[in-house]
Amino acid sequence: MRLVVGLGNPGSRYARNRHNIGFMVVDAIARLYGLPAFRNRFRGEVAEALIEGQRRILLKPQTFMNESGQSVAEAARFFKFAPEEIVVIHDEIDLRPGKLRVKRGGGNAGHNGLRSIDPLIGSDYWRVRIGVGHPGIKELVQPYVLQNFSPEEVTDWVAPLAAAVAETIPLLLAGAPDAFMSEVARRLAPAQEKPAATPLAQ
Repeated sequence: MRLVVGLGNPGSRYARNRHNIGFMVVDAIARLYGLPAFRNRFRGEVAEALIEGQRRILLKPQTFMNESGQSVAEAARFFKFAPEEIVVIHDEIDLRPGKLRVKRGGGNAGHNGLRSIDPLIGSDYWRVRIGVGHPGIKELVQPYVLQNFSPEEVTDWVAPLAAAVAETIPLLLAGAPDAFMSEVARRLAPAQEKPAATPLAQ
């Protein structure tokens, strides 16, 4: 089994925020596999899935971002998950929008959700880091991540990326992070590689 956690803030006010891309991806996984409605458990919303024959647990903490660790730790204790059996999907300001990276362990880079999780379960879990870009000034980071994605961003890369992650998550859960990253990139390439404009005839 694996626990797949999407980070975000609860409530409709935050639903389209950059900070909530973890929720968006977990929702895309749930839609793809036809899961029933999430139910309230572990201070979060939980759904169980059979993904390629394997039982997986999806979790969206409802404690607000800076207390996400409470929800993750409760679920991990109940199911007896070791940190390396947990995948956390979150926004990453140090990656350009739409860029995806996977790593196991490491620091929290100032991310409040990871900062909350680390003291409660350790840092040796998997992270799916999804770039949302940086506003350019440190003082603007908090309002920036709490802004909604624009409709253009949702169409151009947020929705396609969430779908690509959902379709290829079995690779990551099977222990093939490099193959997972490559396949997500391959699926997104046609949308990202737009042809140059053709000059008008004179």
